[in-house]
Amino acid sequence: MRLGWLDSNTEHKAPAAGVTWGVPWAEGELQRGETFSLRGDDEAELPVQSWPTAYWPDGSVKWSAHAVSMPDSRSASYSLTKRNQDRSQTTAEQVAVSQQGDVIEVDTGSIRCLLNKRGASVVSAIYRGDTLLCTDGKLRCIVEERHCTSGQRSIKEHDYVSLVTEAVIEQSGPVRAVVRVEGRHKLTSGVREWLPFTLRLYFYAGQHSIKAVHTFMYDGNPHMDFIKGLGMTFAMPMQGPLYNRHIRFAGDTGLFIESPKHLMTIRTTGKYEELFKRQSAGEKVAFDPEEDARFIGLIEESAVWDSYKLVQQSADSYTISKRTQEGCAWIRAAAGNRSNGLVFAGGEHGGLAAGVRNFWRKHPSSLELSGLSKETAEMTLWFWSPDAPAMDLRHYDTTTHLQSSYEGFDEMRSTPYGVANTSELSLWCCDRTPSHDELLALTAETQSPSLLVCEPEYYHRTQAFGVWSLPDRSSPVKGAVEDQLEAAIAFYQQEIEQRRWYGFWDYGDVMHSYDTVRHTWRYDIGGCAWQNTELVPNMWLWLMFLRTGRADVFRMAEAMTRHTSEADVYHFGEYAGLGSRHNVVHWGCGCKEARISMAGLHRYYYYLTADERIGDIMNEVVDSDYTTVHLDPMRYYFPKDEYPTHARVGPDWAAFTSNWMTRWERTEDTSYRDKLLTGIESLKQMPNRMRNLAVHGYDPKTGRLFDMGNNAGGHLAICMGGPQVWMELSLMLKDPDWDEMLAEIGAFYNLPREQKEQQLVGDMPSGGYAWPMFSTGIAAFAARKYKDEALAKQAWTILLNDAGMGDLKLAAERLPVSRAEYIRDIHEIPWISTNSVSQWCLNAIVCLELIGDSLLEPNKE
Repeated sequence: MRLGWLDSNTEHKAPAAGVTWGVPWAEGELQRGETFSLRGDDEAELPVQSWPTAYWPDGSVKWSAHAVSMPDSRSASYSLTKRNQDRSQTTAEQVAVSQQGDVIEVDTGSIRCLLNKRGASVVSAIYRGDTLLCTDGKLRCIVEERHCTSGQRSIKEHDYVSLVTEAVIEQSGPVRAVVRVEGRHKLTSGVREWLPFTLRLYFYAGQHSIKAVHTFMYDGNPHMDFIKGLGMTFAMPMQGPLYNRHIRFAGDTGLFIESPKHLMTIRTTGKYEELFKRQSAGEKVAFDPEEDARFIGLIEESAVWDSYKLVQQSADSYTISKRTQEGCAWIRAAAGNRSNGLVFAGGEHGGLAAGVRNFWRKHPSSLELSGLSKETAEMTLWFWSPDAPAMDLRHYDTTTHLQSSYEGFDEMRSTPYGVANTSELSLWCCDRTPSHDELLALTAETQSPSLLVCEPEYYHRTQAFGVWSLPDRSSPVKGAVEDQLEAAIAFYQQEIEQRRWYGFWDYGDVMHSYDTVRHTWRYDIGGCAWQNTELVPNMWLWLMFLRTGRADVFRMAEAMTRHTSEADVYHFGEYAGLGSRHNVVHWGCGCKEARISMAGLHRYYYYLTADERIGDIMNEVVDSDYTTVHLDPMRYYFPKDEYPTHARVGPDWAAFTSNWMTRWERTEDTSYRDKLLTGIESLKQMPNRMRNLAVHGYDPKTGRLFDMGNNAGGHLAICMGGPQVWMELSLMLKDPDWDEMLAEIGAFYNLPREQKEQQLVGDMPSGGYAWPMFSTGIAAFAARKYKDEALAKQAWTILLNDAGMGDLKLAAERLPVSRAEYIRDIHEIPWISTNSVSQWCLNAIVCLELIGDSLLEPNKE
């Protein structure tokens, strides 16, 4: 199997780094316990650590994860092969993990990190060799308390620090080790504890770097608990004279370079100007006490810059400031647009470099250094900068707007209680001040971590993600469909930038509906603003990556996965396991549904990267069907009756099947397989099986569905990821009746009404089966199964003639809007809707695979 870098130029820019990636396998191809060999283009073997992440029903491995510690020099590609059991793996440096009392020690061979299982400090110490580089690594939170009395407004700030309650070794080498730390934030001057967090630390053999993934869950009152600052801080012992201490900030393309005591004065000329250049390069400088006495006096008299900070206020602006001491003014040192989010501080013994991923995209963020002139300095990575206004997680209004907007219920259920946000950071323990090129390489690795991926043809062959197609330009009309698929990606990439869809709580999401009159998206109309996984754009983006291997598409899908799995999902509380439907505020809609949070949206990222945080989330949602007992998704339409709750065949039960299928394949827990099969058996016994796309009574304890004689005909069953999940489940179950039930939906959906009435038991709903384009993927499944050419051509006719998307002119319809009509010159597609784009692309990808041969040129019809 050939592996390549996600970013093709990684081998030219990346430093040594640990890399973890996932590989799918066709059923029966890989047996558990088999080992691997990883070789570069030079045939040199690298030690690789491997583990299964999913299984096929026959017990063979469906997905495996692999970890390698990459040196500075890399191959452009690698080959992964199953190892001959008679050969032992290459020996190399190994990461060692041990525990003693309340301390976990991780030794990579290059650094030694001590982690606490209890207390305020997460990281007790980090050593490189015998040199102590870091101590007291802890989380920080600042809460803003607001008061308004008799017209007098006052604000108080309260400091919180991490309180570690548990530290667990999740993986212990030999190549990769993972430690999960959990706890809450505790008030430094009181007893209050809140804001649960999970912090995972990743170590690789021989590496002097640490990757960290930080997640916090909001459990406060949005009207009282305003987070003013949130970040992680490290104490750093500083050695050497002040002029041999160095600080660096990554700017837009280069570096900001200074020292607490730089050698630039109004008399820095000649020899001393050369010394200043050496200082700026990070070299150690020294003076002759007699020859340089006058200049030494000037330096001793010059200002000492004790603190620095880089604040990214928005997606387009950051400032770098410094000050001499507390109580003195901050002086602006530089300004720019988009910082690459890396900071370094150190002295003659080395120092610490740290980077925050998506730094400017998830503004407001900042990097801060203080105490640089003292024996111990402090570095703080602010995920939410205290220099920005406090987080405001309140709803946008005090009432709902059901008639004038597209909000789902009159119920006001807007609450951030239980939502989360994840940030990624990287630390490098340096034995000297890195060169400019080295720091720029660390910056690139922070923002685009190295990842090995398979070729699209390999992903496709294994069928590990169900039914999808490879690009096909074998005819002009197929080429036009491919153009449309590419144009859809390009449009949203441009729109993300043009509309600045960035920010701590927003980055990764896109908007739902466009306003042609105001030349903007309906950002202020409930139900029409943020997409929140409506009509599964996650699946569209991930399938586009799988079929093309494009790094830019992967990063789009990754950002959407990070956002939607955290901010749109409730991780605890009343709505645990459910997500919030699209709204002005991500958690604002009264509809809390399993389709928003279902594992099927996020499992792509999990299997491709082995990301443990996504694994946590998929575990959280596996029993989301129980939450519907006290929050029935159909409560607006069906009063409480003899059933514990109700479930539409889609999107509710479809989401449940996604969760159960994922749990079954990940853990081989057959109880979830059996629950899934119970639901299928219930549907098999119903007079209409699945054709009526009905609402059923549902019992989460057993998984049974109960026929209520209701024929809904709703489109939500076919446009919220149900067909994608069900078609992959078909490959796993190998149940002819299940396949027949799926095909029945596709063949039935677009029949004339009179034919539907003849086939359907019970009354035919009015307004049902209303979105033919959404059905084309499942219709293609039916056409393929029944070898029905007429049905295949009908699916293509619908797809290619759907208003807006079907005319295959997406790329040409991006029209200019003048500054007289908007705040600046922009381009727009007036008819655009993310629902339509997402579903058209997703269905086109499926149709090309299943009925591509039926796509004929217009003049050949």
